[in-house]
Amino acid sequence: MTDVITLGWRERLALPSLGIPVLKAKLDTGARSSSLHVEWLETEQREDGTWLRFQVRTTRKGGVSAPCLAKATGRRAVTDSGGHATERWFIHADIEIAGQRFGAEVNLTDRRHMLFPLLLGRTALMGRFRVDPSLSYSQTPRRVLREFP
Repeated sequence: MTDVITLGWRERLALPSLGIPVLKAKLDTGARSSSLHVEWLETEQREDGTWLRFQVRTTRKGGVSAPCLAKATGRRAVTDSGGHATERWFIHADIEIAGQRFGAEVNLTDRRHMLFPLLLGRTALMGRFRVDPSLSYSQTPRRVLREFP
C-alpha cells in the first residue's frame, strides 16, 4: 500500500497547465468537484470543440494571471453548498501540490466572495491525499512549487 500524503484544509498549489505558479486553495472533501474563480470568461467555437479564454484572480488583493486558454470538457449543472444549481463550464487542468502533479476536472465560476480562488474537491483529492482539518498550509512553497516557464 502506498503512503497517502496528509494536507491541511488550506494549501498553496500550482496550476502549471494554466501558467499559474502559485494559488491558495481550500481543500474540501464535502465538495464533489473543484471550482476555480475566473474574472471573466469568453467562449470560442473551433473545429475541435469549444475553447474557453478566461482570467484567474490569483490573490484577493488584485493579482491576476495572464489570460488563460483551455479546451472545454463540457458544461453542466453544479449545485453549491446553498442548494442553488448553476450551469458551469468545465476544463481539464494540471495541479501540482506536495510534489505530486496530476490532472483534474475543474469548473469555472465566480468565487469573488469566497476566501480562496480555488476549491479542490474530493474527486481530485481521492486516493491521493488525506485532509487533516487541524492543519493549514502544511506544505512549504519550496516543497510544493517550482517556477514554470
